[in-house]
Amino acid sequence: MSKQIISTENAPSAVGPYSQAVRHGDMIFVSGQIPVNPETKTMPESSEDQARQCLNNLKAILEEAGSGMDKIIRAGIFLTDLGDFATVNEVYASFFDGDYPARACVEVSKLPLGANVEIECVAYV
Repeated sequence: MSKQIISTENAPSAVGPYSQAVRHGDMIFVSGQIPVNPETKTMPESSEDQARQCLNNLKAILEEAGSGMDKIIRAGIFLTDLGDFATVNEVYASFFDGDYPARACVEVSKLPLGANVEIECVAYV
């Protein structure tokens, strides 16, 4: 079984030597998505809007891979300010119908391009 690189123009291109996602068998490993809008190449300012853009980027990549948000089994959220936890949770919850994936959320000192939020996930097809 070999790996398949997943790439879509509906999410921002990688800012380093990595793929947007890799599929291996029925599993999809999506790289951390920062809140860059793929059309405008800009980032929203608020952590709420940043979380929404990160999740929209994840969604676009998963759809390109033939999956979707309902197929996420694990997510990881990175915040530069854990004080944004409640706000990001509210946005995050709106992307699911109640069967939430396993998840970790941690505070980090910095994220690429000065983002406040980054989200990664593992899903299945």
